[in-house]
Amino acid sequence: MTGEARAAFAFVVPVLAATALFLVVPTIAGLALSLTDFDIYALARLADLRWIGGSNYAALAHDPLFWRAVGNTLLFAGLGVPAAIGTSLAAALLLDSATVGWKPVWRLLLFAPYVTTLVATALVWRYVLDTRAGLLNGALVLIGIAPVDWLGDPATSIPATLIFIVWKVFGYNMLVFTAALATVSSDLREAARLDGAGPIARFRHVVLPAIGPALVLATLLSVANFLQIFAEPYVMTHGGPAQSTVTILYFMFDEGFTWWNLGTASAVAVVLFVAIAALTVGQARLATRLEWL
Repeated sequence: MTGEARAAFAFVVPVLAATALFLVVPTIAGLALSLTDFDIYALARLADLRWIGGSNYAALAHDPLFWRAVGNTLLFAGLGVPAAIGTSLAAALLLDSATVGWKPVWRLLLFAPYVTTLVATALVWRYVLDTRAGLLNGALVLIGIAPVDWLGDPATSIPATLIFIVWKVFGYNMLVFTAALATVSSDLREAARLDGAGPIARFRHVVLPAIGPALVLATLLSVANFLQIFAEPYVMTHGGPAQSTVTILYFMFDEGFTWWNLGTASAVAVVLFVAIAALTVGQARLATRLEWL
């Protein structure tokens, strides 16, 4: 083995070991636990642990709350991903234009929510949306509109939570698109303009194909993130009202650490893992057909 090979091996082995320890082993352990009735009794005494095969998965298939959590999660993802991608792309395009000044300052301000502590910002938003003392309802009262129970009404709890989530993740996608837009040839844009292409035509035929890989990356990450929503509803609504904001991860947490049904919680984790993997593969294949990868 040459010196270069040994040096490469020395760099790679710690990473592979950490990956195996913190990713591969927990994944296998979670799959194994999903096939058992691991609960608080088995936690106290492993002799009480029983192998039950696919019973946890069968129980999930007949659990109305699980399907409610799946529906809520899909609703969050279905509304949140387009909103997050659309708003961040619009902001990136705006900051890419020559008419906007103080671009570093705007990028800093728009990216700041992403790097702030999630729980702290969720608590701030919870107080902003408070029915009695919230700033938003205070502003509505000033213009003659009755206060709205934003987080206590099933009709408004998901939109209110969703606006916070989009605001929180907005900055990361914006920076991804900003970096992608910087690689678009200015000569190509100018040639399209001279040929008579308007702003929409230039975006569709010049900019969009160039930033396609970045769009795919942002979409993949956004889908994965929105399917794993937990802290936002946990802090802001506690899954309510009337279970309207219970997500898959919230359901998994509740099963595992409220009711100590760790086998069931592991089954939920496996289902979510398979779903995210399938969606990722599907999106990657679609992007390949669109020649964006």
